[in-house]
Amino acid sequence: MSEGAGVRFEVGEAGVGTITLDRADKRNAMMPPDWRAVEDFLEEASADARVRVVVLTGAGATFCSGGDLKTMGARLRQSSVKRSTELHRMVRVTQRFRDTLKPIVAAVNGPAIGAGCVLALACDVRLASAAASFSVPFLRIGLQPDFGGAYFLPRALGTAGAFDLLWTGEPLGAVAAERLGVVSRVFAQEEFDAGVRQFAERVARNPPGALALSKLTVYHGLEQTLGELLDLEALAQTVLSKSDDALEGVQAFVEKRRPRFRGA
Repeated sequence: MSEGAGVRFEVGEAGVGTITLDRADKRNAMMPPDWRAVEDFLEEASADARVRVVVLTGAGATFCSGGDLKTMGARLRQSSVKRSTELHRMVRVTQRFRDTLKPIVAAVNGPAIGAGCVLALACDVRLASAAASFSVPFLRIGLQPDFGGAYFLPRALGTAGAFDLLWTGEPLGAVAAERLGVVSRVFAQEEFDAGVRQFAERVARNPPGALALSKLTVYHGLEQTLGELLDLEALAQTVLSKSDDALEGVQAFVEKRRPRFRGA
């Protein structure tokens, strides 16, 4: 297990690495060192061959309540230069979510508030407990979204839905979030941990090369023309076609058995 600031990282069985926001007594409110720790642990997970899937979750009853408002006043009084420098350093974590070519699953165990909501949206897939909710009440404290909120919110909810959530500050419950496609699955609280584990382990059974390139091409597909994406898909498929895992996958299908992917 690795630890840093109010965050911990551990690699479990079946290729699943878990990053836990671990300040339950403060509803997992984030300090600047915590954002850096998440970024560092994503980098560690990327380099660890044992890890095929990363799960991000919160300790206790809250996923993440965003930035620590009790210490925010001091940061707001910083000079503009210092504040800008600090923000640019912290928000780098959002780019790390996209640059990490291993699947990242948000296990949203409770409220995801402000930057905590954006953190969940930065993950590739969101699984929610029935107790989860999503809210971005930035305007209530005189601020606007950061950490990529203005990027992720309209992509998850559409422009009008993003403004509704942002301008009212009202929470979106787990069931409504599933209906809108913000989360993939909602589990009863007593089934949540098992449901997340089963989902993550199922994803982790896929060949790592195909996982990485499927993540790359899907995200590029959101920004590229069809022609550009077709070229990228052809290149990715050519690379995978030369892998041992592709040969194993085809052979296993022919032989009607479960494939044994080795990441090669």
